[in-house]
Amino acid sequence: MHPNALLELCAELVDSLLLFDKPADSLVSEFFRNRKTLGQRERHALAETAYTVLRKRALLQHLAQSGRGPMSRRLAILAWAGSDSFLRGALNDQELHWLKQVESIDRAKLPAKLRHNLPEWLVEPLQQRLGDEQFWQLADAVNEAAPLDLRVNTLKAKREDVQAALEAKGFKSTPTPYSPWGLRLEGKPALQKLDVFTSGQVEVQDEGSQLLSLLTEAKRGEMVVDFCAGAGGKTLALGAAMRNTGRLYAFDVSGYRLDKLKPRLARSGLSNVYPVQISNERDDRVKRLVGKIDRVLVDAPCSGLGTLRRNPDLKWRQSAAGVTELHDKQLAILNSASRMLKPGGRLVYATCSLLDEENEAVAQAFAEAHPDFTLLPAQDVLAHAQVDPAQAGQLTENGYLRLWPHRHQSDGFFAAVWERKK
Repeated sequence: MHPNALLELCAELVDSLLLFDKPADSLVSEFFRNRKTLGQRERHALAETAYTVLRKRALLQHLAQSGRGPMSRRLAILAWAGSDSFLRGALNDQELHWLKQVESIDRAKLPAKLRHNLPEWLVEPLQQRLGDEQFWQLADAVNEAAPLDLRVNTLKAKREDVQAALEAKGFKSTPTPYSPWGLRLEGKPALQKLDVFTSGQVEVQDEGSQLLSLLTEAKRGEMVVDFCAGAGGKTLALGAAMRNTGRLYAFDVSGYRLDKLKPRLARSGLSNVYPVQISNERDDRVKRLVGKIDRVLVDAPCSGLGTLRRNPDLKWRQSAAGVTELHDKQLAILNSASRMLKPGGRLVYATCSLLDEENEAVAQAFAEAHPDFTLLPAQDVLAHAQVDPAQAGQLTENGYLRLWPHRHQSDGFFAAVWERKK
């Protein structure tokens, strides 16, 4: 495609994303479905440019004010993630001169809000939580693209064998530093046609998400519930840990999300998984399991702010008021899910949020209302679940799992683990 035509197409994509009326990943997928003639390099350049605009929206909109022409085109020029020579082939003399001027600006001297590219309602609690130095480390981390993590399906393969198979196809990977199931690849290589993927030997899953399944420690022959299963990434990890025995319920209020589990389930080789769409946390199908379940994982609906490396639009689509509403919903879901556990059963509450309001505050409120549950130190649970004991302590704060992108190179995750008293 001619450079200018591709740049105009990129500007069109940026325009649609900045409406913030749908999740960015679904909009990008829809955009490409309607433009099947685009090559892989063109798709990569468009997607990465669009995501750079979302990550650095405040900075780029400020810099773009000095240019001329449609704002979306100026943003696409400033964020361009493809070939530099290709971009310059798309620009007129005036745009080339403007771009040179913008590139000469010392960005380190710009105001803080243009450097951290976070909404002010989010900056205050994070700075208070982390202190100034670590706040800036976090801001830098979430404004970079995430690597690609894979979880090896231990029912079908060993990690070292999968790593060798990837190497043979030209994909270099390294074992994830904490999860015994994970491999990490740089960039975003296309794996969907590789045998290790189509045969179900691997699933795409962030290392932090893998650790949530490890905390649950599902065992052979048990009754286990993944209470907010979504597309089933953690469900599949739990099923493999159970060695395809027992009974594993995948509950979710969204039939659409559960439908996404079906092809993954078929690849996985699991036959102990039972996807169930429920109307809410008080559904009769939940009530029928009261006192019968060995383990419940509640990866609760949350702001998703721990996934900003992958979903940078969330920081512009969420709000402080929305987080407060989520707190009440999370606590209600956790209370309901806890009733399913038998004495001695394990409950794991998790989010992919960075904020205390969705994490420690929910866990503390639950603990105060449920003296029949004992908090298990996450460090000890991880060490028991194949995580190097020396490393397990690096993953926890005050007895909870607490993952930070700038410290652990994973998405931001929180988890609390309880046991129901016998």
